[in-house]
Amino acid sequence: MNSIVLTAIVSALTLSVSSADIDISKLPSASDKKDLTFAKDIQPLFERSCFKCHGVEKQKGKLRLDSLEAALKGGENGPNIEKGKSAKSSIVISVARLIDDEAMPPEGKGKPFSKEEIGILRAWIDQGAK
Repeated sequence: MNSIVLTAIVSALTLSVSSADIDISKLPSASDKKDLTFAKDIQPLFERSCFKCHGVEKQKGKLRLDSLEAALKGGENGPNIEKGKSAKSSIVISVARLIDDEAMPPEGKGKPFSKEEIGILRAWIDQGAK
């Protein structure tokens, strides 16, 4: 196989959906709850749905969500939370399941977030991810 064909195959396999291709109008609205915190409001959601693959024992994609510091750091693709910008935060796009290949948690790996829970996550991020 020549290098041009191999390069084309690798490029096709590593393409990701650009933010322009994501219809953020499909995101649930941010909750109107105030004073949300990681420990009280977000960590329990992550524990229920994400820790199996992104907790203390396992960190797929080098992403940990069991502490505020780790969640804000992000994983091998960089930060997935943009403070104050929930609609641009890849974690919101993932848990809202807007992109089939990036839906979190994957089918059968954890309980998906409800619309209300996505709204709480969005509000927490929009309020500064405290």
